[in-house]
Amino acid sequence: MGIECRRWALPAAPLALTLLAVTGCTSSPDTPGKPAATPSGPGAASAAARVCAEPGAGPAEAPAGAVTVDPDVVGDLAEKTRSNPPGTTFWLRPGTHRLEPERYAQVMPKKGDRYIGAPGAVLDGGRKNAYAFSGTARDVTIRFLTVQRFVAPTDEGVVNHDMADGWVIEHTTIQNNDGAGLMAGARQQVRANCLRDNGQYGMNAYKTGNTIRDLVVEGNEIVGNNTGDWERRKPGCGCTGGIKFWAVDGAEVRGNWVHDNRGAGLWADTNNNDFRIEDNLIEKNDGAALVYEISYNAVIRNNTIRRNNWVEGRESAERGDDFPYATVYLSEAGGEPRVEARTDKIDIYRNVLEDNWNGITLWENADRFCNSPANTSSGDCTLLVKDKDRCVKPAIAGAPLYADCRWKTQRVDIHDNRFVLDRSVVRCTEKCDRMAVLANYGTYPDWSPYKGKRVAEAITFKQHNRWHDNTYRGPWQFVVEDPSQVRDPWQWQGPPYRQDADSRFPTERAGG
Repeated sequence: MGIECRRWALPAAPLALTLLAVTGCTSSPDTPGKPAATPSGPGAASAAARVCAEPGAGPAEAPAGAVTVDPDVVGDLAEKTRSNPPGTTFWLRPGTHRLEPERYAQVMPKKGDRYIGAPGAVLDGGRKNAYAFSGTARDVTIRFLTVQRFVAPTDEGVVNHDMADGWVIEHTTIQNNDGAGLMAGARQQVRANCLRDNGQYGMNAYKTGNTIRDLVVEGNEIVGNNTGDWERRKPGCGCTGGIKFWAVDGAEVRGNWVHDNRGAGLWADTNNNDFRIEDNLIEKNDGAALVYEISYNAVIRNNTIRRNNWVEGRESAERGDDFPYATVYLSEAGGEPRVEARTDKIDIYRNVLEDNWNGITLWENADRFCNSPANTSSGDCTLLVKDKDRCVKPAIAGAPLYADCRWKTQRVDIHDNRFVLDRSVVRCTEKCDRMAVLANYGTYPDWSPYKGKRVAEAITFKQHNRWHDNTYRGPWQFVVEDPSQVRDPWQWQGPPYRQDADSRFPTERAGG
């Protein structure tokens, strides 16, 4: 899986909190297709999510009825979990708690168990244990605990390893682990946690069978993840990010501080739907702040997005690549009214993008569709086709399969945002100043009905992708149809593109 950027080259793969006043962001009532913003606004995200330096403190004494866990007894937590009934509350005393020194000595919660850490309570895997909490028990709670130094394999997680439903993880620090800090199940709530310096992901929101629904990720600090630098070790794997989301239906991602991750900050990949990504501060990630890939229907609003993509964007420019690698990258992702959600488009508004490497790119790979060898999400098909075996010639060349067998970047509405670029801050002279809407020239497989320029023309002119009512500061350029076609703001606003109606640019065209 992962981004397939285009046919002709391999894909690359000071905290002043005043930007809310700059954006003029306000709340509004919910209306169909445009959910209301929460009143916190973008600048509030880091204040709410500065949890790594200032973690919440658990109770200094055992809650009433709780079973006390002794850090001086190796394996005490796992043993007391085994010997107590479902729904037990466990209070971990201050100190470093250890499991038995075996790879699979993890804690196996029972339904409704609760794990509460005292101030200074740490569960340490000692670089010996693969997992901290596993099993399929539902409705488990973990609060006020530090979980560290576990060695989960690639693509697996340390907390909620088996992707059980209904877990609540709050005020917990999950750090310095291999693999992902935690996995996800349906109805999982991840709030006010520090997800720091994990080897692959802070969280891998993947569940076998693609059954994650109603995921909440709120008020977390997500920092320094992908210490294993997996995209370099496995080029094109698409297997990193501060958080990676796979086939999640319904997600609230709000009020988080996502920063200094190696690779992308947030990455939704493969048949995600119905996301609200709002009131986050996303900054200084090596790659894109946000990737929304072969997915559907999202609201992206009231976020502050700054100084992202400096590493990966610069690397692409230095190797002579003219593809507009973006800070917000929509790859074969769009609005689809036939997929049930709270909106029927991708609505990007009231965000501040400041001093990033490039802005927003809308991309569609003409060669990527169900059953194509160019589909890096191999085995997956769109949410509109239940039987992917239908997407073959000759049927794919006619209605409805011609439209339904490919993910389309369509119905994207980009408005009321502020785009700021100072090249002296980014330290660039070219290829860091672009918005884009484009596709490649379709070439394969030989039975593809999408060959030639038809996809490039569709994404640019026919799929209801619009920029309007935005404010620009700095030397912006616009890439249209393919990377060779770069337009200035006046060409972008004029025919045949007619984009950014009623938007404000820093200067007017000479002569009127």
